[in-house]
Amino acid sequence: MLFKGQTLGKYRILSLLGSGGFGTVYLAEDTWIDKRVALKVPHRQNLDFGELLREPRLLASVSHPNIVAITTAEKQDNLFFIVMEYVQGETLESIVIREGALELARALDYTVQVCNAIDHAHRQGVIHRDLRPANVLVSEQGVCKVADFGTSRFLEIAAHGTTVIGSPPYMAPEQFHGKAVFASDIYSLGVTMYQMLTGALPYEAPAPADLDRLMRGELTSPPRLRNPAIPKSINDIVMRAMAPEVADRYQRASDLLEDLLATRAEVRRPSMSERPSAGPRPAGPVRVADDRLQAPTPPRPRPREAGGEARFCWQCRKPLHSRTDRCPFCGESQ
Repeated sequence: MLFKGQTLGKYRILSLLGSGGFGTVYLAEDTWIDKRVALKVPHRQNLDFGELLREPRLLASVSHPNIVAITTAEKQDNLFFIVMEYVQGETLESIVIREGALELARALDYTVQVCNAIDHAHRQGVIHRDLRPANVLVSEQGVCKVADFGTSRFLEIAAHGTTVIGSPPYMAPEQFHGKAVFASDIYSLGVTMYQMLTGALPYEAPAPADLDRLMRGELTSPPRLRNPAIPKSINDIVMRAMAPEVADRYQRASDLLEDLLATRAEVRRPSMSERPSAGPRPAGPVRVADDRLQAPTPPRPRPREAGGEARFCWQCRKPLHSRTDRCPFCGESQ
């Protein structure tokens, strides 16, 4: 346990941020450059050094705007710790606990961001295995950052994760048998969506006697039964993400993302009675109220995506999926 004011090399401990099953996270200051960072100190310091480096190596392989970034891993005073970016905000879990069911647009906003993160991790061969609201940080600007890859692993060699790891209410049925696959993260995201849309989990943590019912899908009721304001299309996406059989579930986060973006556009599209009745926009100069001529505003340049770098919306500056041509957050064309 570290205390306020204690130093580890150039880092000075400011406060405790939280503690989980695999480590404790502290807010610290890099005294060399006057920057706040998060230090994660694993509980089990007696592990093989290669095992201690597993999480930072995973994080280094999944650099993305919606994933908490790693700076480095160090060992000071015989204590191993990981230096990560400090996200000023709160967890998605604390938001849902405080506010209950979130507004539809906000829930979809967060889901798209988390989906972008998971899609990127999966493309690097990394499965999270413990995706849940407590492991999603939401900055003060509304940007989601997936955190805690301590239970993650690479799947380019193994067919699946063979250890029973995760948080039971969010675990896919196959995870209880030590057979986590990429679609297991999709299941966890489905449960997270359900919780954001309804303010409640679809079921309590399954007891051993409930696993057969979980496999048959008997524990889950559609989110629309709890919140009738949820559109049927969104309800169907959540239920498909939470399908008990792996084959019936979304296989890739990108597939879920495409359905989500298409449905979101449909949900946001105004009805005919709501649409302004305006003719086609003139191609020439436009006459404004004070009778002066004003040239039409030229379209803004599209953001570049060089060398696989992340794209951001020119309007709201939120991260975009590499294949989208319209921002899912503000609706602007890219």
